[in-house]
Amino acid sequence: MAEPSASGAEVIKIEEARSPGRCQARTSDGKRCRNRADTTGYCTTHHPAEPSEPTALEMVLQDVLAFMRRRATGDYHVDDFGFDKDLTESVLLPALRPLFKNYWRIDQTGVSSIPETGPALFVCNHSGTLPLDALMVKVGVFEERRRHIRLLAADLALSLPIVGELARKGGSTLACEEDAMRLLDGGEAVAVFPEGFKGIGKPFRERYRLQRFGRGGFVEVALRAQVPIIPVAIVGAEEIFPMIANLKPLARLFGFPYFPVTPTFPFLGPLGMIPLPSKWVIEYGEPISTADFGSDGSIDPMLVFNLTDQVRDTIQQMLYRNLIGRRNAFF
Repeated sequence: MAEPSASGAEVIKIEEARSPGRCQARTSDGKRCRNRADTTGYCTTHHPAEPSEPTALEMVLQDVLAFMRRRATGDYHVDDFGFDKDLTESVLLPALRPLFKNYWRIDQTGVSSIPETGPALFVCNHSGTLPLDALMVKVGVFEERRRHIRLLAADLALSLPIVGELARKGGSTLACEEDAMRLLDGGEAVAVFPEGFKGIGKPFRERYRLQRFGRGGFVEVALRAQVPIIPVAIVGAEEIFPMIANLKPLARLFGFPYFPVTPTFPFLGPLGMIPLPSKWVIEYGEPISTADFGSDGSIDPMLVFNLTDQVRDTIQQMLYRNLIGRRNAFF
């Protein structure tokens, strides 16, 4: 640094005069580099390397190691229903996401109807022989709103080895009024499939024809909890396992509600259990408010019947509209 002298003249140190702005690095023999430095204090030869962005594989490995560390230390939470948010976001959803984005190439419409916060009851059609449509709704809501929808599942699904445990850890619970009310009272988004096994187990010739919605139990829950009902139409799931026959004797033998025969199962053995790559659309309809009826509306059988019929008709029209709009079941 130049310093002023007593007479006011600028004094320049000899070292600075000889090598102004020299590189701060040292050569292999320990001497200071003689090259001129840039604004970083180093020359182009000794310029420190810029930190590189981690690759996709490195990021995955980092996430896996972080997940394993949390599991080993117990640094995760499981709620009263068995929902494991850490496992769901780190393992289950990443495993389902390729099916959603790449295999079935799911388009979602009406996503503005998905509330960002607060309780809501999603009412969906059910199809596809296996309840994979429910899992895709779960992925779809998470992708749009980063919130977990809690699926109401049949006791058969929750009682199956491995499958039942994973279902509970993924946020599913028994399809009963008590559990649904507890979740809605806690501000959760809940999904129900009123057709049940009659929906996913119907023959392919009846595809996209809604079955009975039961006795309107989901409407009673929505009225009692005073939450909006969001109709959801899923197009594409009917084609993943086209059921051409139902072997009822085998179904009774194994304790299943149906035993499907498809073009590939059981003829191709385990390969027949691979779903077909149909093109899906999930549409979320306008929320149906229950606030105007009050919680006492749940004990009015005519109101429950009318609302159940309204929701069913809405979903059926949404299905027809999307079927007319698609060019092909697989493209």
